[in-house]
Amino acid sequence: MSTSTTASVSTHILDTSAGRPAGGVAVQLSARPGREADWQALGGSATDADGRCKDLPALPEGTTHVRLDFEVEPYFLKKQADAQQDAPANRDSGATGVFFPEVAITFAVNPGEHYHVPLLLNPFGYSVYRGS
Repeated sequence: MSTSTTASVSTHILDTSAGRPAGGVAVQLSARPGREADWQALGGSATDADGRCKDLPALPEGTTHVRLDFEVEPYFLKKQADAQQDAPANRDSGATGVFFPEVAITFAVNPGEHYHVPLLLNPFGYSVYRGS
């Protein structure tokens, strides 16, 4: 929750290749009090079955920049393994590895405002926006 002296952040992930939320993705939250300051790791969470992180840490007073780090590689590797189990004939299709093993999103914040930053994800691209 934001206060008059702090901002707040929330996020969710939609796997656009499946048209479903991406559950089980680890998300780390970092903040800094100015462009030249060092990042302070605040902690993290993981997306639930609805693709939402409901328990990200609060931002410290004086935060001006926030970074969300999404560890998407385990999600995609599990998805690939599940697909191979369902369709063994595609097991040797040459699709190995993950193009984006992680996604880092950095944005500026103002005290008193809430920032909902969704990640729209697929195996070969992603986009983000400031939601509501």
